[in-house]
Amino acid sequence: MLIRDFASHPSVMRKEDPTWKFALGASPVTEGSILRLVDEAGNEGFGYASATPHMGAIAATLEAELSYFKPHVLGKDGDHIEAIGAALDRAMRGAPQAKAAVDCALHELLARRLNVPLCQLFGGQMRDQVPILRILAIKSPEDMATQAKKLVDEGYRYLKIKVHGEVDLDVQRVAAIRKRVGDDVHLTIDANQSYTVKNAIIAINRMADYNIDLVEQPVPADDFEGLAHVTRTVPVKVEADEAAGSLAEIYQLVTKRAVDAVSLKIPKLGGLRNTIAAARLCEQAGVSYRMGAAVGSRLLSAHALHLACALPSVDYACELGEFARLLDDPFDGIEIENGVLHLNKGPGSGARWKGPDHA
Repeated sequence: MLIRDFASHPSVMRKEDPTWKFALGASPVTEGSILRLVDEAGNEGFGYASATPHMGAIAATLEAELSYFKPHVLGKDGDHIEAIGAALDRAMRGAPQAKAAVDCALHELLARRLNVPLCQLFGGQMRDQVPILRILAIKSPEDMATQAKKLVDEGYRYLKIKVHGEVDLDVQRVAAIRKRVGDDVHLTIDANQSYTVKNAIIAINRMADYNIDLVEQPVPADDFEGLAHVTRTVPVKVEADEAAGSLAEIYQLVTKRAVDAVSLKIPKLGGLRNTIAAARLCEQAGVSYRMGAAVGSRLLSAHALHLACALPSVDYACELGEFARLLDDPFDGIEIENGVLHLNKGPGSGARWKGPDHA
């Protein structure tokens, strides 16, 4: 079925808390682009391109990249997802966020045309729900503890604590949150590359006293040796995020056992196909994986949810609920219930576009 329309729409979503920040930056809005594909029969498929500067994409480059990719998609058979993906790779190196939008839109288009849930294209359903891990932005220990208690009262049982590389203050943040939420809530840490190797080891060993499950990207992304040293040294599971920016990087991480786990992100890896390939690499190496932070529209979370429900070895809460802290979402159709996202059984991902005026 040939694709007859290819249109992108900028998306700017305000944050409920405009002071929300993490170690790599702060912005009062979350930006991206919505890609809409339409085939000859009028079926629609949508993809979300994330404007994530620390992953190499801003809103202006996304629009330029999508425009550049348009002739490689328009007029092509939408069922030929692999062929279109290969054409995009030949046309331009990199651009994973824009490629992810095309890849997701093609999968969504095919699932809707076949009238099946998106997860059917990935081998079918393994589970029908995923617990959600919510992120706590960097603030004072007391303010972070207050926000943590608010999320727990809303039904969340998994929280991720953003830290900033200041060992004593970061440990205080963890201690305050653990004291406020009690012992039954799962806590993880995300340093976003902000520690030196030595300080990471010191901080994680001190944080371990507060029963944390996992530490994400404690040291710079390009320091594989340092990351491996932290992994071998600390008693807490260590997960790669920024260091796992491509299939080649994930291959290196898992074959060298530099980490215990990998955070898989569809925009970072260039789409659903590459994310599935990354999961298979992790499975063969005996390394844990889960779906990492999907920050943007419900559309992105819906795609990641279907993949999380199809992959056999997703072993922990996934970060697919950050749309709950954003305003002006151009999509609806999925909502978190008591800290859990339930799989939509209708055709496609279940995300519904509100129209171009909302994009």
